[in-house]
This record gives sequence, C-alpha cells and structure tokens, in this order.
Amino acid sequence: MMRFHFPIVIIDEDYRSENTSGLGIRALADAIKKEGFEVIGVTSYGDLSQFAQQQSRASAFILSIDDEEFAGLEPEPEPAALQNLRKFIVEIRHKNADIPIYLYGETRTSQHLPNDILRELHGFIHMFEDTPEFVARHIIREAKSYLDGLAPPFFRALMGYASDGSYSWHCPGHSGGVAFLKSPVGHMFHQFFGENLLRADVCNAVEELGQLLDHTGPVAASEKNAARIFNADHCFFVTNGTSTSNKMVWHHAVASGDIVVVDRNCHKSVLHSIIMTGAIPVFLTPTRNHYGIIGPIPESEFSPEAIKRKIAANPLLAGVDPEKVKPRILTLTQSTYDGVLYNTETIKAKLDGWINHLHFDEAWLPHAAFHKFYGSYHAMGKNRPRPKEAMVYATQSTHKLLAGLSQASQVLVQDSQTRQLDRHLFNEAYLMHTSTSPQYAIIASCDVAAAMMEPPGGTALVEESIREALDFRRAMRKVEGDYSDWWFKVWGPEHLTEEGIGEPSDWLLHADEDWHGFGNLADGFNMLDPIKATVITTGLDVSGKFAETGIPASIVTKYLAEHGVVVEKTGLYSFFILFTIGITKGRWNTMVAALQQFKDDYDRNQPMWRVLPEFVAKHPRYERMGLRDLCQTIHETYAKKDIARLTTEMYLSDLHPAMKPSEAFACIAHGETERVNIDELEGRIGTSLLTPYPPGIPLLIPGERFNKKILDYLYFARDFNKQFPGFETDVHGLVVTEDERGNREYWMDCVKQKG
Repeated sequence: MMRFHFPIVIIDEDYRSENTSGLGIRALADAIKKEGFEVIGVTSYGDLSQFAQQQSRASAFILSIDDEEFAGLEPEPEPAALQNLRKFIVEIRHKNADIPIYLYGETRTSQHLPNDILRELHGFIHMFEDTPEFVARHIIREAKSYLDGLAPPFFRALMGYASDGSYSWHCPGHSGGVAFLKSPVGHMFHQFFGENLLRADVCNAVEELGQLLDHTGPVAASEKNAARIFNADHCFFVTNGTSTSNKMVWHHAVASGDIVVVDRNCHKSVLHSIIMTGAIPVFLTPTRNHYGIIGPIPESEFSPEAIKRKIAANPLLAGVDPEKVKPRILTLTQSTYDGVLYNTETIKAKLDGWINHLHFDEAWLPHAAFHKFYGSYHAMGKNRPRPKEAMVYATQSTHKLLAGLSQASQVLVQDSQTRQLDRHLFNEAYLMHTSTSPQYAIIASCDVAAAMMEPPGGTALVEESIREALDFRRAMRKVEGDYSDWWFKVWGPEHLTEEGIGEPSDWLLHADEDWHGFGNLADGFNMLDPIKATVITTGLDVSGKFAETGIPASIVTKYLAEHGVVVEKTGLYSFFILFTIGITKGRWNTMVAALQQFKDDYDRNQPMWRVLPEFVAKHPRYERMGLRDLCQTIHETYAKKDIARLTTEMYLSDLHPAMKPSEAFACIAHGETERVNIDELEGRIGTSLLTPYPPGIPLLIPGERFNKKILDYLYFARDFNKQFPGFETDVHGLVVTEDERGNREYWMDCVKQKG
C-alpha cells in the first residue's frame, strides 16, 4: 500500500529534558520510530485551537500528565495543566471523534482524572511498566487501525488499484503515465501531476473499482455512503458538474410539452434543460435591489393559485385549463448567487401533491446539511418529514464549497411517503448525460468530499467557515469605524453578533428592511447565508441613487487581482467572495489589507501605471490617469445613464414568449435564423440565451421577444465598451464583429422572418 505521512504527536514539557520523565518519553518515541512511524515531539500545547488543527495530519496523540503539574488535583481549583488538557481534547474531539488519544504518566491513574476526559481516551500509559517497544507496538496498532478506516470505499479501492503494480492494457492511452515519459514535454507533465494521479487515471474496464455507469461495486458503496451523510435516500456522483446534474433530473422527470415551474434566476443549465426536453416554462420572478443583488421570489408566488394564474396568462398555453393541468417539476435556485436561502419546508407544504418533482439547485449550498445553523433552509435535513407525494431532488456542486475537484457534483434524491425512485429508470437519464469515460480522480473526490463532511468533522468545518466569515465582517466594520470619509461595506443585516456565530435568526430577511431592499417579504421565509459576502463599494445606495463620487467595483477587483486577490463575481458597485471550508484567516486578512491599500491609492489619486501596471500595459490609454479620476469618470457615466435602475427594470420587465424554447432553438439546426443588428432587434424572437455579466443570469431565452428595456441596456453596453476598453460589459449571446477601422457592431441571432 501507499505510504502516508501521519505522524504520532507527543506533547510533553519534559520531551527534551534529561530527567526521568524526559528519558522515558524519548525512549517511547525512539521505539515508535523504529517501527517505521514518524514522531513529532513538542513541549507545550501553545495555542490550543491552532495546535488541535494537527488532528488532520496526525495518526495519534500522546499527552503527558506528570506529577508536578497535577499536584493539588484535589480539591478545587482545578490545576492549569488539567484545564489545558481538557481544552485540548475538546478541540480535538470537536473535529475528530476517532483519532487515538493516549495519556502518559508516572504515577497518576484513571482515578485521578475526571470522567469527561477519561471517556475520550484510547489508553493510559504508565511509564516503565512495559517496555517502550511493547507500548509503541500497541499505539501503532491503534494508529494503523484509525488510518485504515479513514478512506471511503471508492477512494480506498482506487488507491489499492493504483499501488498494486498491474500492467495496463486498456485506455487511456498514456497507460498509467508511461506514455508521457517518452517525450520531453510529457516528462514535464508527468513531473507536474505526479505518479499517483496518472496511475489512478483508468478506464471503466477495471472491474475491481466498480462502475459509475451502472453504480456497482466500490462506486455504489461510496454513493450509498454519501447518501447517508447528506440525509438522502439516493446519491448519484456526477463528474461533469451540476450543469449536467440538473439535466439528468430534468430528463428523468420532464417530457415534451410538459408545463414546468422555474425560477427566473435559474442557472443556464436549467434553461438548456427546458430546450432539450421541449417543456413549456412558467417563470417565478425574483425580487432585486439596485445593487444588482438578486433577492428571493416572494412566498406568495409559490401557491398553486398564483402558479395557475401564470399558466392562464402564458401565450404558449392558450386554451389550457389551469384547473386541469399540473406542472411536472419546480426548479428553484437554492441558494441564490448572493446567498439568499428559502425555507424549503414551506415550499414543500405548499406544493406537495400538486407538483410531484421538487428540484432544489443547491450548487452553492452543499454545506448546509451539516450545521444546525441552516435549519430548514436547505433541501434535505435529518429528522425532517418527507413530503407525502413529491420526490425531492438536490443537485450540488461539491467542488464549489466543499472539497471536490472541479466538475465534482452529485444528485441527491429523497423518496416521498408514497413513491420511491426507480433507480433503473433514473439511470437511463443519467446515462444520457454522463461520459462513458469518467475521470476517476473526480469520482474519488466526490467520495472524499462526502466523507470529510461526516459529523463531527463536517460540522466543525462548516462552523469554522461561518466563524471566519463573521470575523471578516466584524473586521470590515472595525476598519469602517476608523475612517471618517469612506470605506467598503459588507452587505448584510444591521445587527452583527460581537463574537462567535450568533443565532440563525440574526440572518433572517424581514419585510421592508432597508439593508436588503427587497420589499415586503414574508417573515421567516428567507435567510442570508453569512459565508457569502457581498462587498459594497461607495457611490450607489440600495435605492439606486448615485452619489456625487463613486468607485465602480470593476476597478477595485482589477486592482485586487493585480495584488493576488481574485474574487468570485463583480457587479456595478459590489463584488462577491465565498468563505468555503478552504478559506483561512490569512486569506481574508489579506483581502482587508488589499482594500486598505486601494483606499490609500485612491485617496492619493495614484497614477494608473503605478497601481495597475499589467492592466495599463494592455490598455495604455489609461496610463496618465489617476486611480480616483478613472473611478470618477466611469461612475459619472453610470450615473448619467442611470444604469442601476435600468438593469433592475430590465430584469423585472415583461417578457413575452412567442415560441416554445425548443422550437426557437430548433431554428438553428433547420437554418431558419438570421443575424440581426441590435438597432433592429425590438420585437424580434431570439434563438439563443442572452446573458449579461454581471450577474451571469440569462435575461432572455429562445422564443422570447426583445423589448425596449433590454435594447436600452444593449445600447448602453455598446457605448460603454467603446468608451472604456478593458472594462467591457460582457453579454454572452451577442455576436460582435469588427471592421478594419476597429469599429464594432453587435448582433443577435433571431428566428428568420417569413415573407
């Protein structure tokens, strides 16, 4: 088997002393080393919480309790050594219930220790009663047993296969990496990625690893394990992202002509699913504020009565009696890009028995199942009631907020009280979209990402993310208090607990609160996920009013990027960062420091060539401008066009479907499209998705007509892109052409007009 570096950690203040205790503990350490295990010896606990992080790198702990430290054990007060020991063990067990912990002493026994410490121990070692060699073998046996139990089923099988020395006669053609060694650049590739990754890159002909395509063997065991961990009845690992997971759910549940209820804020993969299945969408429109932050769909929109009214008003459903049809599926974005969550139990109660497939796109929410902080604001929770008739699906990107490799995703399914998923039939839809040559490293990362979230470890990881996010918010408010002019704000509730993670109720969205700007929301229906932080720059308020001076976020994020800080999403006057389980204090403190540097450079109006040299090298027209001057120039352009209000109204405007999305898209295959200049687009029917960035949410889908609000936005984008190269508004779906003089024209593919 492969060798891993998981040392045994010894904590003893006498570890380097020449007294009897020091000699004894070093003799034990030497005996452990002779058995082939690495030992790390330290003389104090130091920062308890930081040292307890070693639980992820160690195979066992040996903690010394010597007579001097424990003298005066009775009566109270409890000696400091015992207090430190208890704190350390609590920190370890908060994250790791299984790692072996031993106490090591001269004369003290279990009768001298409180029960809350004793119950967490694997053993109690008395100095000089047994030989160091015997004690070492005993500890190593427990350490090996612990390590052997770490790997979940598929990862364990993949490691075994990669290390057993089998010759590969199957694809992929690099044959475990050997092909790369025959070429200089291939040798470089081999050195970069390493032997293990290439040996583990195998094809689905390896029977001992099981099959992803029919969910057998170690793959099936791992999916079953993940289903248990995520509170689901079924789990299907997906190796090409949640875009594909969404399509699998839809192709299982939806057929041509079906009515579907869809969040207008949905990911484009859901819109692709509408096109592929031939469904007729009825959209639920979310609220928005003028920061460009997408809010929740009002609770009232989820009632069958409200949805029936939308069915009656849909031109594509003329003649359909809303009382005689039932939508096939509801797909809801949970959470929104900016972190707004829905109480899923409220939605289930409203629609159970009327819509039989409830699909929550939780690409950004796989962590919520592992901490009570999130309550019922995620799809599937432990000990929550099942819907009577509705099947519940959650599609999750384990690569976004957990520890999966890129493209690692999963479909979770919860059976209803009266219906069970037919796995064979679901797998037909699964096979339609999965690759017959899946990347086994991604499968292993799905397996490991799930295993990492097993409580208590997963709970501790999520709590750490929440704590780091709140520490960042508190730090930003502290800096704000130090400045009398301007500073960045982090979007969120007014109240922020002074320490810890506070209460979930702190993050609920209430009606007509100024901070969110989403209007009259139903109480208790929505909350904000604190690990998703939207940083607001100065110059625009939530009502859409522009200040005299302002700092567009695109300039801030370009500045941050040149200082080694890359954000997730950039809006007009906001940018978005994620506190995943991989974020550390060092990272968010670096963010705060970089923002302070930006403020200093902005206040001094430092020349662009100095503060953004890489950007200026590509766009020399800005070389002689000051940072503040550039901010102000773009800010005044935004204000003159009232772009925040225009963007909001554009997304909330009436959009009229003229054709089924599938029929409009089919015009591409049939050669029945024409490319139309944006000056002539009003009233035309598009054949492609139109997606402005930010926020990256499709604005128009195939079969809908262009209206004046959308065209006003496209005209602004055209003028802005010409005036400020390097800060272009990116609109996917637009076709851009450029003549020999550099003049650009913007076009959109539309359904060809007849006659």
